Amino acid sequence: MKPSLNTLPATELAAQATAGAITCEQVVRECLDRVAAREPVIKAWAYIDPDLVLRQAKAIDARANRGPLHGVPIGIKDVIETADMPTQMGSSIYRGYQTLSDASCVAVLRAAGALIFGKTVTCEFAGPAANVTTNPHDPTRTPGGSSSGSGAAVADYMVPFGFGTQTGGSVQRPSSYCGIVGFKPSFGLINPQGVKPAAESLDTVGLMVRTVEDAELFMRVLTGSEPVRWLSGDTRIRVGLCRTYAWDGAEEATRQAVEDAARRLEKAGFTVRDVELPSPCETLPTTREIINDFERARGMAWEWNTHRDQISAALAKAIRNGLTIPRAQYIEALETVERCRQRTAQLFNDVDVLLTPTVNGEAPVGLANTGDHRFQSIWTQLRTPAVTLPTHAGPNGMPVGIQLIGPRYGDDRLLAIAQRVFALLGRGPMIKL
Repeated sequence: MKPSLNTLPATELAAQATAGAITCEQVVRECLDRVAAREPVIKAWAYIDPDLVLRQAKAIDARANRGPLHGVPIGIKDVIETADMPTQMGSSIYRGYQTLSDASCVAVLRAAGALIFGKTVTCEFAGPAANVTTNPHDPTRTPGGSSSGSGAAVADYMVPFGFGTQTGGSVQRPSSYCGIVGFKPSFGLINPQGVKPAAESLDTVGLMVRTVEDAELFMRVLTGSEPVRWLSGDTRIRVGLCRTYAWDGAEEATRQAVEDAARRLEKAGFTVRDVELPSPCETLPTTREIINDFERARGMAWEWNTHRDQISAALAKAIRNGLTIPRAQYIEALETVERCRQRTAQLFNDVDVLLTPTVNGEAPVGLANTGDHRFQSIWTQLRTPAVTLPTHAGPNGMPVGIQLIGPRYGDDRLLAIAQRVFALLGRGPMIKL
Protein backbone atom coordinates (compact mmCIF):
# COMPACT_ATOMS: atom_id res chain seq x y z
CA MET A 1 0.00 0.00 0.00
CA LYS A 2 1.45 3.38 -1.05
CA PRO A 3 1.88 5.92 1.77
CA SER A 4 -0.41 8.93 1.75
CA LEU A 5 1.24 11.92 0.11
CA ASN A 6 0.74 14.06 3.20
CA THR A 7 3.01 11.70 5.18
CA LEU A 8 5.99 11.99 2.83
CA PRO A 9 8.98 14.18 3.67
CA ALA A 10 9.55 17.37 1.70
CA THR A 11 12.60 15.95 -0.08
CA GLU A 12 10.54 13.11 -1.54
CA LEU A 13 7.56 15.30 -2.41
CA ALA A 14 9.79 17.77 -4.26
CA ALA A 15 11.59 14.99 -6.14
CA GLN A 16 8.37 13.30 -7.23
CA ALA A 17 6.65 16.56 -8.17
CA THR A 18 9.65 17.74 -10.18
CA ALA A 19 9.75 14.42 -12.02
CA GLY A 20 6.03 14.69 -12.81
CA ALA A 21 5.14 11.55 -10.82
CA ILE A 22 2.72 13.54 -8.65
CA THR A 23 1.10 16.96 -8.80
CA CYS A 24 1.04 19.69 -6.21
CA GLU A 25 -2.74 19.56 -6.34
CA GLN A 26 -2.73 15.89 -5.38
CA VAL A 27 -0.45 16.62 -2.44
CA VAL A 28 -2.44 19.51 -1.03
CA ARG A 29 -5.77 17.73 -1.41
CA GLU A 30 -4.46 14.99 0.90
CA CYS A 31 -3.08 17.62 3.29
CA LEU A 32 -6.45 19.39 3.29
CA ASP A 33 -8.19 16.08 4.00
CA ARG A 34 -5.91 15.58 6.99
CA VAL A 35 -6.64 19.08 8.24
CA ALA A 36 -10.38 18.54 7.87
CA ALA A 37 -10.14 15.32 9.89
CA ARG A 38 -7.87 16.55 12.68
CA GLU A 39 -8.07 20.32 12.97
CA PRO A 40 -11.13 20.32 15.26
CA VAL A 41 -8.95 18.65 17.91
CA ILE A 42 -5.44 19.91 17.08
CA LYS A 43 -6.29 23.57 16.30
CA ALA A 44 -2.98 24.17 14.55
CA TRP A 45 -4.13 26.78 12.03
CA ALA A 46 -4.75 30.48 12.58
CA TYR A 47 -5.69 30.92 8.91
CA ILE A 48 -6.27 28.48 6.10
CA ASP A 49 -8.25 28.99 2.89
CA PRO A 50 -8.71 25.73 0.95
CA ASP A 51 -9.73 27.59 -2.22
CA LEU A 52 -6.55 29.69 -2.11
CA VAL A 53 -4.49 26.56 -1.47
CA LEU A 54 -5.96 24.82 -4.53
CA ARG A 55 -5.51 27.89 -6.74
CA GLN A 56 -1.87 28.07 -5.72
CA ALA A 57 -1.42 24.35 -6.40
CA LYS A 58 -2.87 24.58 -9.90
CA ALA A 59 -0.65 27.56 -10.69
CA ILE A 60 2.43 25.71 -9.44
CA ASP A 61 1.52 22.63 -11.52
CA ALA A 62 1.29 24.83 -14.62
CA ARG A 63 4.83 26.18 -14.27
CA ALA A 64 7.46 25.15 -16.78
CA ASN A 65 10.32 25.98 -14.41
CA ARG A 66 10.47 23.86 -11.28
CA GLY A 67 12.43 24.93 -8.24
CA PRO A 68 13.99 22.78 -5.51
CA LEU A 69 10.78 22.94 -3.40
CA HIS A 70 8.37 22.45 -6.28
CA GLY A 71 4.91 21.64 -4.95
CA VAL A 72 5.86 21.34 -1.26
CA PRO A 73 3.18 22.75 1.11
CA ILE A 74 4.47 24.70 4.10
CA GLY A 75 3.02 26.30 7.23
CA ILE A 76 3.99 29.81 8.29
CA LYS A 77 4.02 30.83 11.95
CA ASP A 78 1.58 33.70 12.31
CA VAL A 79 4.17 36.30 13.32
CA ILE A 80 5.73 35.98 9.85
CA GLU A 81 4.28 38.19 7.12
CA THR A 82 2.52 36.79 4.06
CA ALA A 83 1.25 38.87 1.15
CA ASP A 84 -1.84 36.76 0.47
CA MET A 85 -2.91 35.84 4.02
CA PRO A 86 -3.43 37.85 7.21
CA THR A 87 -0.69 38.01 9.83
CA GLN A 88 -2.55 38.25 13.15
CA MET A 89 0.23 37.40 15.63
CA GLY A 90 -2.06 35.57 18.02
CA SER A 91 -3.54 38.91 19.11
CA SER A 92 -6.89 40.61 18.73
CA ILE A 93 -4.95 43.83 18.08
CA TYR A 94 -4.00 42.50 14.63
CA ARG A 95 -7.21 40.69 13.73
CA GLY A 96 -7.45 40.71 9.91
CA TYR A 97 -4.14 42.56 9.50
CA GLN A 98 -2.77 42.16 5.97
CA THR A 99 0.66 43.15 4.69
CA LEU A 100 1.57 43.94 1.08
CA SER A 101 4.66 41.72 1.04
CA ASP A 102 6.01 38.39 2.19
CA ALA A 103 8.66 38.13 4.85
CA SER A 104 12.06 37.42 3.33
CA CYS A 105 12.03 33.76 4.39
CA VAL A 106 8.56 33.23 2.90
CA ALA A 107 9.47 34.96 -0.35
CA VAL A 108 12.58 32.81 -0.78
CA LEU A 109 10.65 29.56 -0.30
CA ARG A 110 7.78 30.70 -2.51
CA ALA A 111 10.26 31.51 -5.31
CA ALA A 112 11.72 28.01 -4.92
CA GLY A 113 8.31 26.47 -5.70
CA ALA A 114 6.89 25.96 -2.20
CA LEU A 115 3.16 26.39 -1.63
CA ILE A 116 2.12 28.64 1.28
CA PHE A 117 -0.51 26.38 2.84
CA GLY A 118 -1.63 28.58 5.73
CA LYS A 119 -0.69 30.43 8.90
CA THR A 120 -0.02 28.34 11.99
CA VAL A 121 -1.11 29.30 15.49
CA THR A 122 1.37 31.23 17.61
CA CYS A 123 1.26 32.32 21.19
CA GLU A 124 0.43 36.03 21.39
CA PHE A 125 3.33 37.91 19.73
CA ALA A 126 5.41 34.73 20.12
CA GLY A 127 5.35 35.35 23.86
CA PRO A 128 4.52 33.48 27.07
CA ALA A 129 0.70 33.33 26.89
CA ALA A 130 -0.55 29.95 25.64
CA ASN A 131 -2.91 29.68 22.68
CA VAL A 132 -5.44 26.99 21.64
CA THR A 133 -3.31 24.35 19.90
CA THR A 134 -3.16 20.87 21.46
CA ASN A 135 -0.49 18.19 21.36
CA PRO A 136 -1.29 15.71 18.56
CA HIS A 137 -0.04 12.79 20.68
CA ASP A 138 -2.37 13.69 23.54
CA PRO A 139 -4.74 16.66 23.25
CA THR A 140 -4.80 17.10 27.02
CA ARG A 141 -1.12 18.17 26.88
CA THR A 142 0.60 21.28 25.60
CA PRO A 143 2.36 21.23 22.21
CA GLY A 144 4.78 23.81 23.63
CA GLY A 145 5.09 27.46 22.73
CA SER A 146 5.25 29.73 20.92
CA SER A 147 5.54 27.87 17.58
CA SER A 148 2.78 25.56 18.74
CA GLY A 149 0.80 25.43 15.49
CA SER A 150 3.79 24.62 13.31
CA GLY A 151 4.97 21.87 15.64
CA ALA A 152 1.55 20.23 15.83
CA ALA A 153 0.82 20.58 12.09
CA VAL A 154 4.10 18.94 11.08
CA ALA A 155 3.81 16.17 13.68
CA ASP A 156 0.24 15.41 12.61
CA TYR A 157 1.08 15.11 8.88
CA MET A 158 -0.84 18.21 7.87
CA VAL A 159 2.27 19.67 6.19
CA PRO A 160 5.89 18.48 6.01
CA PHE A 161 7.38 21.81 7.06
CA GLY A 162 6.55 24.70 9.36
CA PHE A 163 8.42 27.89 10.16
CA GLY A 164 9.03 28.60 13.81
CA THR A 165 10.79 31.42 15.62
CA GLN A 166 12.88 31.09 18.76
CA THR A 167 13.60 33.78 21.32
CA GLY A 168 13.83 31.37 24.25
CA GLY A 169 12.92 27.84 23.17
CA SER A 170 10.02 28.15 20.76
CA VAL A 171 11.38 25.92 17.99
CA GLN A 172 13.11 23.27 20.06
CA ARG A 173 10.51 22.80 22.79
CA PRO A 174 7.47 22.21 20.54
CA SER A 175 9.62 19.95 18.37
CA SER A 176 10.49 17.77 21.35
CA TYR A 177 6.96 17.76 22.78
CA CYS A 178 5.39 16.93 19.39
CA GLY A 179 8.05 14.42 18.30
CA ILE A 180 9.59 16.09 15.25
CA VAL A 181 12.97 17.43 14.13
CA GLY A 182 13.55 21.05 15.11
CA PHE A 183 16.45 23.07 13.73
CA LYS A 184 17.49 26.44 15.14
CA PRO A 185 20.28 27.71 12.89
CA SER A 186 23.08 30.04 13.86
CA PHE A 187 21.76 33.48 14.70
CA GLY A 188 21.19 35.61 11.61
CA LEU A 189 21.66 32.94 8.95
CA ILE A 190 17.96 33.14 7.98
CA ASN A 191 16.97 36.72 7.23
CA PRO A 192 14.37 37.94 9.79
CA GLN A 193 12.92 40.76 7.65
CA GLY A 194 9.13 40.63 7.90
CA VAL A 195 9.08 38.71 11.20
CA LYS A 196 7.48 40.55 14.13
CA PRO A 197 10.36 41.07 16.58
CA ALA A 198 10.13 39.74 20.12
CA ALA A 199 13.69 40.43 21.31
CA GLU A 200 15.83 41.36 18.35
CA SER A 201 19.19 40.20 19.70
CA LEU A 202 17.75 36.72 20.37
CA ASP A 203 15.09 36.13 17.69
CA THR A 204 15.99 33.32 15.30
CA VAL A 205 13.90 31.90 12.47
CA GLY A 206 13.89 28.10 12.69
CA LEU A 207 12.66 25.01 10.88
CA MET A 208 10.22 22.32 12.02
CA VAL A 209 10.31 19.13 9.93
CA ARG A 210 10.17 15.35 10.22
CA THR A 211 13.62 14.46 8.85
CA VAL A 212 17.12 15.90 9.03
CA GLU A 213 17.32 15.73 5.23
CA ASP A 214 14.33 18.08 5.04
CA ALA A 215 16.04 20.56 7.36
CA GLU A 216 19.09 20.45 5.09
CA LEU A 217 17.00 21.07 1.98
CA PHE A 218 15.21 24.08 3.44
CA MET A 219 18.42 25.56 4.84
CA ARG A 220 20.08 25.17 1.46
CA VAL A 221 17.26 27.08 -0.21
CA LEU A 222 17.00 29.76 2.50
CA THR A 223 20.73 30.50 2.68
CA GLY A 224 21.94 29.68 -0.83
CA SER A 225 24.40 27.12 0.49
CA GLU A 226 25.88 24.06 -1.16
CA PRO A 227 24.42 20.62 -0.34
CA VAL A 228 25.60 19.16 2.95
CA ARG A 229 28.18 16.42 2.61
CA TRP A 230 26.65 13.51 4.48
CA LEU A 231 29.13 11.51 6.57
CA SER A 232 30.34 8.02 5.86
CA GLY A 233 29.86 5.32 8.46
CA ASP A 234 33.53 5.34 9.47
CA THR A 235 33.76 9.09 10.15
CA ARG A 236 35.06 9.63 13.66
CA ILE A 237 32.80 11.94 15.67
CA ARG A 238 33.65 13.45 19.04
CA VAL A 239 30.67 14.13 21.29
CA GLY A 240 30.68 16.27 24.40
CA LEU A 241 28.00 15.18 26.88
CA CYS A 242 26.88 18.52 28.31
CA ARG A 243 24.22 18.12 30.97
CA THR A 244 24.28 21.91 31.69
CA TYR A 245 23.53 23.75 34.92
CA ALA A 246 19.81 22.96 34.46
CA TRP A 247 20.33 19.18 34.85
CA ASP A 248 18.98 19.09 38.39
CA GLY A 249 15.64 20.29 37.00
CA ALA A 250 15.44 17.51 34.42
CA GLU A 251 12.88 14.74 34.87
CA GLU A 252 13.92 11.11 34.75
CA ALA A 253 12.65 10.81 31.16
CA THR A 254 15.12 13.43 29.96
CA ARG A 255 18.00 12.05 32.02
CA GLN A 256 17.42 8.58 30.61
CA ALA A 257 17.10 9.85 27.03
CA VAL A 258 20.35 11.80 27.08
CA GLU A 259 22.38 9.17 28.91
CA ASP A 260 20.97 6.35 26.77
CA ALA A 261 21.91 8.31 23.65
CA ALA A 262 25.45 8.81 24.97
CA ARG A 263 25.85 5.09 25.74
CA ARG A 264 24.55 3.98 22.35
CA LEU A 265 26.67 6.45 20.44
CA GLU A 266 29.78 5.38 22.32
CA LYS A 267 28.96 1.75 21.55
CA ALA A 268 28.63 2.69 17.86
CA GLY A 269 32.16 4.09 17.82
CA PHE A 270 31.63 7.75 18.70
CA THR A 271 34.02 9.28 21.21
CA VAL A 272 31.96 10.58 24.14
CA ARG A 273 33.33 12.68 26.97
CA ASP A 274 31.75 14.87 29.65
CA VAL A 275 32.04 18.62 29.20
CA GLU A 276 30.78 21.52 31.30
CA LEU A 277 29.64 24.95 30.28
CA PRO A 278 32.22 27.54 31.32
CA SER A 279 31.53 30.36 33.75
CA PRO A 280 29.60 32.69 33.64
CA CYS A 281 27.10 30.54 31.68
CA GLU A 282 25.31 29.69 34.93
CA THR A 283 23.91 33.25 34.80
CA LEU A 284 22.18 32.70 31.42
CA PRO A 285 18.70 32.24 32.95
CA THR A 286 19.00 35.73 34.44
CA THR A 287 20.51 37.38 31.38
CA ARG A 288 17.86 35.91 29.13
CA GLU A 289 15.02 37.48 31.10
CA ILE A 290 16.77 40.85 31.25
CA ILE A 291 17.49 40.93 27.52
CA ASN A 292 14.12 39.52 26.53
CA ASP A 293 12.06 41.88 28.68
CA PHE A 294 14.12 45.02 27.93
CA GLU A 295 13.92 44.49 24.16
CA ARG A 296 10.33 43.25 24.18
CA ALA A 297 9.11 46.30 26.11
CA ARG A 298 10.60 48.73 23.61
CA GLY A 299 9.75 46.67 20.55
CA MET A 300 6.08 46.66 21.56
CA ALA A 301 5.86 50.33 22.50
CA TRP A 302 3.03 51.04 20.03
CA GLU A 303 0.90 48.09 21.16
CA TRP A 304 1.55 48.94 24.82
CA ASN A 305 0.68 52.61 24.41
CA THR A 306 -2.43 52.16 22.26
CA HIS A 307 -3.91 48.70 22.99
CA ARG A 308 -2.73 47.82 26.48
CA ASP A 309 -6.11 46.37 27.43
CA GLN A 310 -5.76 43.76 24.66
CA ILE A 311 -2.41 42.42 25.89
CA SER A 312 -2.46 39.30 28.07
CA ALA A 313 -1.48 39.44 31.72
CA ALA A 314 1.60 37.23 31.11
CA LEU A 315 2.94 39.43 28.32
CA ALA A 316 2.04 42.63 30.16
CA LYS A 317 4.10 41.44 33.11
CA ALA A 318 7.17 41.01 30.88
CA ILE A 319 6.68 44.43 29.31
CA ARG A 320 6.27 46.15 32.68
CA ASN A 321 9.40 44.44 33.93
CA GLY A 322 11.29 45.47 30.80
CA LEU A 323 10.34 49.11 31.26
CA THR A 324 11.90 49.12 34.74
CA ILE A 325 15.24 47.56 33.74
CA PRO A 326 18.03 50.18 33.66
CA ARG A 327 19.99 50.42 30.44
CA ALA A 328 23.21 49.69 32.35
CA GLN A 329 21.79 46.36 33.57
CA TYR A 330 20.74 45.47 30.01
CA ILE A 331 24.19 46.25 28.64
CA GLU A 332 25.81 44.25 31.44
CA ALA A 333 23.63 41.26 30.49
CA LEU A 334 24.65 41.60 26.83
CA GLU A 335 28.33 41.73 27.79
CA THR A 336 27.97 38.67 30.04
CA VAL A 337 26.35 36.68 27.24
CA GLU A 338 29.12 37.74 24.84
CA ARG A 339 31.75 36.41 27.26
CA CYS A 340 29.80 33.14 27.43
CA ARG A 341 29.80 32.90 23.63
CA GLN A 342 33.54 33.36 23.43
CA ARG A 343 34.30 30.81 26.16
CA THR A 344 31.78 28.23 24.93
CA ALA A 345 33.28 28.39 21.43
CA GLN A 346 36.46 26.90 22.88
CA LEU A 347 34.61 23.68 23.79
CA PHE A 348 34.53 22.82 20.10
CA ASN A 349 38.33 22.62 19.97
CA ASP A 350 37.96 19.17 21.55
CA VAL A 351 34.52 17.96 20.41
CA ASP A 352 32.51 18.14 17.19
CA VAL A 353 29.09 18.44 18.80
CA LEU A 354 27.52 18.73 22.22
CA LEU A 355 24.82 16.28 23.32
CA THR A 356 22.44 17.97 25.74
CA PRO A 357 18.81 17.83 26.89
CA THR A 358 16.17 19.61 24.82
CA VAL A 359 13.47 19.83 27.49
CA ASN A 360 13.07 18.85 31.12
CA GLY A 361 10.64 16.02 30.29
CA GLU A 362 7.43 15.08 28.51
CA ALA A 363 4.93 17.74 27.46
CA PRO A 364 3.08 18.93 30.58
CA VAL A 365 -0.59 18.13 31.04
CA GLY A 366 -2.85 21.12 30.42
CA LEU A 367 -2.76 23.88 27.83
CA ALA A 368 -2.04 26.85 30.09
CA ASN A 369 1.63 25.95 30.63
CA THR A 370 3.72 25.78 27.44
CA GLY A 371 6.73 24.31 29.22
CA ASP A 372 10.16 25.27 30.49
CA HIS A 373 12.66 26.95 28.13
CA ARG A 374 15.79 26.58 30.27
CA PHE A 375 17.46 23.87 28.18
CA GLN A 376 16.74 25.68 24.91
CA SER A 377 17.39 29.32 25.77
CA ILE A 378 21.03 28.57 26.62
CA TRP A 379 21.78 28.01 22.95
CA THR A 380 19.51 30.80 21.76
CA GLN A 381 21.62 33.26 23.72
CA LEU A 382 24.88 31.63 22.63
CA ARG A 383 23.67 31.86 18.99
CA THR A 384 24.87 28.36 18.15
CA PRO A 385 23.01 26.01 15.79
CA ALA A 386 20.89 23.42 17.59
CA VAL A 387 18.96 20.42 16.33
CA THR A 388 16.38 18.47 18.31
CA LEU A 389 15.90 14.81 17.38
CA PRO A 390 12.76 12.87 18.45
CA THR A 391 14.59 9.75 19.58
CA HIS A 392 13.01 8.76 22.90
CA ALA A 393 9.74 8.43 24.80
CA GLY A 394 8.82 9.16 28.40
CA PRO A 395 6.86 7.02 30.85
CA ASN A 396 3.52 8.11 29.33
CA GLY A 397 4.59 7.32 25.78
CA MET A 398 5.09 11.01 24.93
CA PRO A 399 8.10 12.13 22.86
CA VAL A 400 11.28 13.29 24.60
CA GLY A 401 13.93 14.71 22.29
CA ILE A 402 17.69 15.00 22.58
CA GLN A 403 19.57 18.06 21.38
CA LEU A 404 22.81 18.35 19.42
CA ILE A 405 24.71 21.63 19.40
CA GLY A 406 27.39 22.72 16.95
CA PRO A 407 29.79 25.65 16.89
CA ARG A 408 28.43 28.93 15.59
CA TYR A 409 28.13 28.81 11.78
CA GLY A 410 28.91 25.09 11.85
CA ASP A 411 25.32 24.40 10.71
CA ASP A 412 26.14 22.08 7.82
CA ARG A 413 28.46 19.88 9.85
CA LEU A 414 25.89 19.75 12.66
CA LEU A 415 23.18 18.56 10.26
CA ALA A 416 25.52 15.91 8.82
CA ILE A 417 26.26 14.59 12.31
CA ALA A 418 22.59 14.78 13.29
CA GLN A 419 21.66 12.63 10.31
CA ARG A 420 24.06 9.92 11.46
CA VAL A 421 22.92 10.13 15.06
CA PHE A 422 19.24 9.94 14.08
CA ALA A 423 19.91 6.92 11.88
CA LEU A 424 21.69 5.15 14.75
CA LEU A 425 19.26 5.99 17.55
CA GLY A 426 16.01 5.72 15.58
CA ARG A 427 12.80 7.67 15.92
CA GLY A 428 10.65 7.85 19.00
CA PRO A 429 6.84 7.80 19.02
CA MET A 430 4.97 9.09 15.98
CA ILE A 431 1.33 9.95 15.39
CA LYS A 432 -0.76 6.91 14.49
CA LEU A 433 -2.59 7.40 11.21
